[in-house]
Amino acid sequence: MQEAQPSLTGRPVISATGLFTPAETITNEELVASFNTFVDRYNAAHPEAEPLAYSSVEFIEKASGIKARHVMSKAPILDPDIMAPRWPERANDELSIMAEIGVAAARQALERAGRDPKDVDAMLCAASNMQRPYPAMAIEIQQALGINGFGFDMNVACSSATFGIQTAADYIRAGNARSVLVVSPEITSGHLNWRDRDSHFIFGDVATAVLVEDAAIAPAQHWDILGTKLKTVFSNNIRNNFGFLNRATPETEGAADKLFVQEGRKVFKEVVPMVAQMILDEAVRLGIAPEGLRRLWLHQANAGMNRLIAHKVLGHEANEDESPTVLDTYGNTSSAGSIIAFHQHSDDLVAGDTGLICSFGAGYSAGSVFVRKVG
Repeated sequence: MQEAQPSLTGRPVISATGLFTPAETITNEELVASFNTFVDRYNAAHPEAEPLAYSSVEFIEKASGIKARHVMSKAPILDPDIMAPRWPERANDELSIMAEIGVAAARQALERAGRDPKDVDAMLCAASNMQRPYPAMAIEIQQALGINGFGFDMNVACSSATFGIQTAADYIRAGNARSVLVVSPEITSGHLNWRDRDSHFIFGDVATAVLVEDAAIAPAQHWDILGTKLKTVFSNNIRNNFGFLNRATPETEGAADKLFVQEGRKVFKEVVPMVAQMILDEAVRLGIAPEGLRRLWLHQANAGMNRLIAHKVLGHEANEDESPTVLDTYGNTSSAGSIIAFHQHSDDLVAGDTGLICSFGAGYSAGSVFVRKVG
């Protein structure tokens, strides 16, 4: 006799999260030594050009709050002759590197929820940079895990994970799925210009997973999704022009705009008020007092931005307990940043505590997910 399925509610919750962290770490001291060696070599080889400026640990920490970052390929990044990640190309029948770390994060989320892969209905790979156009990374991860159903990739830059959570929640609300995995494998070291003093320190590699399910099948301890809000506003202030229509050629090799570029001061000035207002407006819509939020898990891009956004939302300077930071040890991990913060700094909250997962970045894009602890 087939076991009866629980009656579904159409109410989405976060059942569990997962995290994969690369073993290798680059400290600011290591990064600066490599960068400054490159500067010495460049300046010596181009005496007629305007000299490149040195980087420093003090400059990096003041500009960003970052002290270290995890990467998938340390030695080539620190090699002044390469300064980019390198790994052996894998055959088509081998698991790709992006899928590999996505699978690792997904397995942890499933294990924490006590869920079997066959119980998952959909797989969303939500990340800033996909290593290929097709087959979709989501479908490869789905295959590796043994998940039935469907999967697809989505890219909304640093907000990919929160956009993925709303998409998964909408599937639950509509009754199109009971269990959805949102996986964000972020190998951001590949799109970073490690020779650009203004940004060479920003990014790190990681993978996260969020299991969004119907409340009827969720474990006793979970997070109710109270509401989600997404926002996009076009801006060129954060941009990456690499793609199959304009991939590198002998004429464009090394062109700066084929990697990550940004107008940092403009981003700071424009994104902070936009995100803070979006959060406050959504809190009003949901009947949530912003000052009563127990914790903010904000996008881990810049310590100063987080500090200002938290202040505008809470009405006071947030402490580390109210707005935890993983930026110092992980660097900017794009869409995975706020999920790392949630994964590492949520178990201590108690039933009834309300918090906010929030991302923001290129596009501009911003996403908020208000949650409440259950069980």
